[in-house]
Amino acid sequence: MASIHKDIIIDANPADVWDAVRDFGAVHTRLVPGFVLDSKLDGDARIVTFSNGMVARELLVDCDDARRRLVYAVISERIKQHSASVQVSAEAGGRCRLAWTVDVLPHDIAPYMNAQMDQAALAMQKALARSAKVDPVLRPIARQNV
Repeated sequence: MASIHKDIIIDANPADVWDAVRDFGAVHTRLVPGFVLDSKLDGDARIVTFSNGMVARELLVDCDDARRRLVYAVISERIKQHSASVQVSAEAGGRCRLAWTVDVLPHDIAPYMNAQMDQAALAMQKALARSAKVDPVLRPIARQNV
């Protein structure tokens, strides 16, 4: 299984970032606007339309406010396995770290997922950073354990 890890530093209050992450149905307006064009809730799932035209059904697995951790899975005919977790923690200077991990099969989809996650990370920083004057720092850590 391929594991892709992203550590994203965002110049924003961790509580504000967590509030956007946990708003499962508003990923297109609060977390990654422009990268995700639309999101519709369907029970415990959301149907997400990405800017590249792809559509995914993402099932909410867990939303833990105490740990600021959200877990979801993608349900798809193309993807055998997809589970993801997003966790928000405080960093120095009032910034935060968003740790995003995706485990995916088949292996050959990992490079595509990695590139998509990089684009999403940039969209997050742009949407959530406190000030347009501050250049957010992206520190992706992409590891594929195969």
